[in-house]
Order: sequence, then structure tokens, then C-alpha cells
Amino acid sequence: MSEKIRVFVGSIVCGSGGQTNDTRRPVTFEGEKLAELTTYGLGAGGITDTRGVTETLYRASDGRLIVHVDDWSRWQGEPSVETLHQVTEDDLNVGGKFEELGREAGLGRDLTLDEALSTGDEWERDEDLDDFVESLPDAE
Repeated sequence: MSEKIRVFVGSIVCGSGGQTNDTRRPVTFEGEKLAELTTYGLGAGGITDTRGVTETLYRASDGRLIVHVDDWSRWQGEPSVETLHQVTEDDLNVGGKFEELGREAGLGRDLTLDEALSTGDEWERDEDLDDFVESLPDAE
């Protein structure tokens, strides 16, 4: 179902004195929202809701796949930046720039065994998790 969609591109930042620098411009098009994914930033205590990225996938009425990215911050002096990207299904699949958003939309696929094994080499080991596992009693 096609609807009128309005998003922004540009940036906004608020200063300590209450001043705002807003260079965002509205963009309006016909289409449908397929999926949305928000990832939160990390702070000293773990996940924080003061910074993050919200990606929204749209299918424009002409068939193009569009991703709106809102890289936001709730901290004064830090800009929130909104951008638009025309993407392909490859961008939404394994190894693509918007792979997680593609999975959220149901467009992705499972990893092959080879992909999973090669991806595992890139992951960092969590030393706290290793210590925890080592502290567990051996299973008999």
C-alpha cells in the first residue's frame, strides 16, 4: 500500500545556550515502509539510549529501494545526521552495507557454513565470557 512518506536529510545540532543549527531539508515521496532497525550506542555502563542509528527501509512507488539513515545523538553539541541511500537487494543481503536491516525486512538469507566460519575469525573474544565459561563445573 503506497502512502506519502516524509523524511529529512541534513543535520541538526543544539548548543549549550539553546541555539540550534538545523540544515535538514524535507524529502517527500510515495512508497511503503518495509522495515525499521535501531541500534544503540555504547557507553561506560553498556548500551545507552543517548546515541544510536535508526535505519528505515522503504520501497518507493517506482520500485526503488530507499534507506533513510538517522545517526542521532541526544547530547548537546553532537549533531544528528540524516541521509538517504538508494540500495539494491545485494546491499540488504549477507555482506551488504545494510545486511541487518535486510534481515529485519525478511529479505536476507541464512549464512552458509563457509560465511559463518570466515565471519567468526573477525569476532573478538570476550575475555569476561571466557573467564565465566572456565569457572563453570565440568559436565559429566
